[in-house]
Amino acid sequence: MVDTQGKTAPNSAASAKPQKPPNPVWRMMGLPNFRFKLPSRNWMIFLGITGSWTAAVIYDRREKKRIQQKWTRLVEHIAQEPLDERQMPRKVTVYLSAPPADGLVSARDHFREYVQPILVAAALDWDAIEGRREGDVRAGLAERIRALRKKRGEPSAEPLEIDAQAILEETRLRAGIRDWHGPGGDLVIGRHTWKEYVRGLHEGWLGPLDAPTPVEEPVALAAPTSEPPAESPTSAYPSTADDGGAYPEASKSEEAPKPKEEENKPKKKTQPPPFNTTADYADSQISPNCPRALGPSTVVPFPHLLGFWNFPIRMYRFLNRRWLADEVGRETAAAVLGAYRPYHPPGEPGAIIGDEETAQSEWEQTGMLRFDESEWHKSARERKEDDDRERVWLDDMVIDWRIGERMKRFALDAETEERAKQVPIETRESLVTSLWPKKAEKKAWEGLSDDTA
Repeated sequence: MVDTQGKTAPNSAASAKPQKPPNPVWRMMGLPNFRFKLPSRNWMIFLGITGSWTAAVIYDRREKKRIQQKWTRLVEHIAQEPLDERQMPRKVTVYLSAPPADGLVSARDHFREYVQPILVAAALDWDAIEGRREGDVRAGLAERIRALRKKRGEPSAEPLEIDAQAILEETRLRAGIRDWHGPGGDLVIGRHTWKEYVRGLHEGWLGPLDAPTPVEEPVALAAPTSEPPAESPTSAYPSTADDGGAYPEASKSEEAPKPKEEENKPKKKTQPPPFNTTADYADSQISPNCPRALGPSTVVPFPHLLGFWNFPIRMYRFLNRRWLADEVGRETAAAVLGAYRPYHPPGEPGAIIGDEETAQSEWEQTGMLRFDESEWHKSARERKEDDDRERVWLDDMVIDWRIGERMKRFALDAETEERAKQVPIETRESLVTSLWPKKAEKKAWEGLSDDTA
């Protein structure tokens, strides 16, 4: 038994494969001998999860760029069209406001990421109206319409303020420069801004030019008392030379003039209350200067979901931004191309209404992006008991037929949709190199000054 053990030991040692000597390069660098082998189970799990997530993000961003390139190629021919030197170019008005329970930065980032590239590709000018809180867009649009009505001669108790824009328009008129003859159009970002936009149109064209006078509540008169008036502090405690006259010094400190910095500091503009309510639409007369067809408009999707428990939904949307880019690109391209149609009135088939039961009594404007309201913060969907003021985001949208029939919507026709699908998209870079931004190389003649020999 001992002999057999002695014989098997040398055989096993001889059958073992000799270990490969380490690479002399690693030995010179002081590194151990690396062996190629499969990673462990934990490493396989880690690499599988991170690799799948990275691949999903890279694919979505690449497809998003391809979709945005499709819509920019569709409208880039407008930038090559010649302009009349005696006519102002077309300008689109962009309305955006801070989403519920968030700031204005997220709305600006959404505009720069999805809307601005298409406007820049078409060399289209735009003007922005921003709102930091609920009601700012409504008040800004209504004030613009009231200023236009005053400019066209409607009587008002408050005169029209002459600002820098009015002076600039007067200068252009004297120089013989005409305005754009076609419709400009409005781009509204988000359902919350859309509700304020519609409310501002009704307030501007149906409301009065002057602010309504507030109703003063009667104040109950105090009953006269027969008690003698209390003595003044100066008579009870006369100032002497010892105390130095404390009361006169206090009065002087109260009447101290304010520093010049506070006087020169501009006062913040407060949001004016609405000049009318939705209940006043039926009894109001529309302005005689209201055009038969208002400027076309469209609403751009702006999904904005907050909350820790909504993290799975937010993660899914983060990995599917290409679909959002397609929806926003379609609406923006329609506004750039200037293709529009009337909004569907109540009862007409094809209106964007959530259910068929209410389709016979609602305008198309009321149902656009209605599903976004369920994702708003609860502060924008709940009314406090003691809150009697108007809440544009919370209240239902009311459309007056005189304004509803004048509104137009940007929309692409079937021919343009088919042409957008056939737009050639060139991909000259790989999937990995497309992630890093490209640095624009200067031409040979750029950067040269007159001093260069």
